[in-house]
Amino acid sequence: MAATGEDAAAMDSISRVPIPPSALNFKTDQDSQLENTTGESGFTENQPTPSKKSSSNNDGSVETAEEAVEPAEPDIDELCKDMFDKMAIFLQGELTATCEDYKLLENMNKLTSLKYMEMKDISINISRNLQDLNQKYASLQPYLDQINQIEEQVTALEQAAYKLDTYSKKLGENIAKLVDS
Repeated sequence: MAATGEDAAAMDSISRVPIPPSALNFKTDQDSQLENTTGESGFTENQPTPSKKSSSNNDGSVETAEEAVEPAEPDIDELCKDMFDKMAIFLQGELTATCEDYKLLENMNKLTSLKYMEMKDISINISRNLQDLNQKYASLQPYLDQINQIEEQVTALEQAAYKLDTYSKKLGENIAKLVDS
């Protein structure tokens, strides 16, 4: 059935006035049936609230369709601010951890540098001591050569003493044979 006259004018003026979605509380045929069976009345603020739109067909009848309206959501600004705050805390923690890692690396590099400086000092001392030992060895080399010569002479003298001992034993045996005979 098409609206005519004053009803049509009233419907036309209603469709042009903006109404906040939370103020709308439309009921469909299904909602009326649910209300009769369950006792619920209308939609809650978190459920979508459909609106009816009327259009005319060629046959003159009014057809109704439901228009989906976004549900009233919690304050998006608050949610965005909360998300950005939490993201800032997260990034701050990540940056703090990275800074701590770099500080640890810096301390390790300083300690390693100190250890290398100590090792450098130790190696310089070892090198200096080795040079001193080489100089002392060089200064003692003539004496070491003399000791080697004396050792060779002692060895030769010992060989001569063994030969002399062997010869004297033979000579003693020969004299003993001559005296006995």
